[in-house]
Amino acid sequence: MNWFSTHLPILPVLLPAITAVVLLLLGDHGGEPHGGHGHRKLLWARRIALASAVLGWVIAARLAVEAGHGELRAYKVGDWPAPFGILVLIDRLGAMMLLLTACVALPVLWYATGGWDARGRYFHAIFQFQLMGLNGAFITGDLFNLFVFFEVLLIASYVLMVHGQGKERFRVGVHYVVLNLAASSLFLIGVALIYAKTGTLNLADLALRVPKVTAPESVVLQAAALVLLVVFGFKAALMPLAMWLPATYAASSAPVAALFALMTKVGVYAIVRVHGVVFGAGAGDAALTVEPVLLPLALVTSAVGVAGALAARTLPRLVAWLTVASVGTVLAGLGLFSTQAWSAALYYMLNSTLVTAGLFLLAELVGAQRGDAATQLVPASPVAQPTLLGLMLLLAAASTAGLPPLPGFIGKLMILEAASNHAWQAVVWSVLLVAGFLTLVGLARAGSILFWHVRDDLPAGGASGASAKLVLATCSLLAASVALSVLAAPVQRYTQATAEQLVDRAAYARAALSEYGGERAETTRPYRGRQETP
Repeated sequence: MNWFSTHLPILPVLLPAITAVVLLLLGDHGGEPHGGHGHRKLLWARRIALASAVLGWVIAARLAVEAGHGELRAYKVGDWPAPFGILVLIDRLGAMMLLLTACVALPVLWYATGGWDARGRYFHAIFQFQLMGLNGAFITGDLFNLFVFFEVLLIASYVLMVHGQGKERFRVGVHYVVLNLAASSLFLIGVALIYAKTGTLNLADLALRVPKVTAPESVVLQAAALVLLVVFGFKAALMPLAMWLPATYAASSAPVAALFALMTKVGVYAIVRVHGVVFGAGAGDAALTVEPVLLPLALVTSAVGVAGALAARTLPRLVAWLTVASVGTVLAGLGLFSTQAWSAALYYMLNSTLVTAGLFLLAELVGAQRGDAATQLVPASPVAQPTLLGLMLLLAAASTAGLPPLPGFIGKLMILEAASNHAWQAVVWSVLLVAGFLTLVGLARAGSILFWHVRDDLPAGGASGASAKLVLATCSLLAASVALSVLAAPVQRYTQATAEQLVDRAAYARAALSEYGGERAETTRPYRGRQETP
């Protein structure tokens, strides 16, 4: 048990990696009919993948509980000392993101076993590689390894995006791949510029080194910070870099789009970790480099996202645009650059991720019961489960729009409160309040078309309705959102403690650079070996 506890921080990366390899060795089902050898392989793949997802949730929950006590756990891979070796660092933010990933991945994977996993090859193995990349990005303590895990999750997402095939998916997939490759190139440029001036890429070490780089050399670091904002802004869907997202997410299968709700949060996480901490207040001449642009761009993102949702002609595209709008709201909180605002943004991000993932699944449930109209927002045949699906959409819409007492309302209220006395207070309040109202209008319009403006002259599209498995998987995501409202006080205390921990550079240095004296560490120029203890 001691061994398990010692190596627990690395398990969120190793578990999906090992599971993926096992699934690859198991082989593909090969599209064989029900009852064949290939079908038995698929059943075993489902069992292994679901068991791994459940275990991953347990590990994430335990790490979140441990991190909640304020402990920073540094795991040095191969026992190589930081900043020279690979470092995994578990703090409150990383543990929270791991738990969020597990809470989305488990119901989404369960939903996919309803049939989507059989429409393409090696779905479960690629799904696990995606989880490996997501988890690794959230707990890595090194900027270069953040790039590595970005590439792992992106390569997996390329395959998942075209899973199930189809002309539209391949067309959008090409754009998605090309744009991400360009962003990855910029990532390397930004990393190279930072390394050139600091001699390190360890995040805790950078937080100590960056303040010591003075003008005119700090101009290079500021340029690197702006380059990385472009990269992370693209991943997070920050305007004007978000136009790829609606088409990509809308073209993906429902479980893949739901999992992709986490993809934008990797970009958000990177902005917090790099621009909020390394280049945050106290970073010397490079401090708050992105502050003048982040908040305005975030508010534009929220406004454009809502406008896109109002103009959407299909339900998945509407949800995709709402994903953009929610990212704008989260980044608006981060752009206020205060621990109170960061706490509010993190709370809102938890809810928006769960609700968005649930809405992507719900969109397919509704579309499957509308005949040829599918997910198009036009009058069509009545659905087989109008009450159930209608109530699910109502709950998701109310939380997304920010109606009390749901967590969407609590999160937005916290952001508005954090914006008080800020120079942009009036603009922030106006944009977020109007965006919330228009979100409600857009979802109410979609709901009225889907459930009220029906054509009784058309045959029913799905008389049997959705299976209990698909409904429960979708409901679990919405229920998790409701739980954030019920547990609002303890969750808010956790996010507040998370925000306060993020700005404690000394604590990170003590955890990551203990061999070199913690916050007094001198690890670069010249390099020093491990200090011997007497």
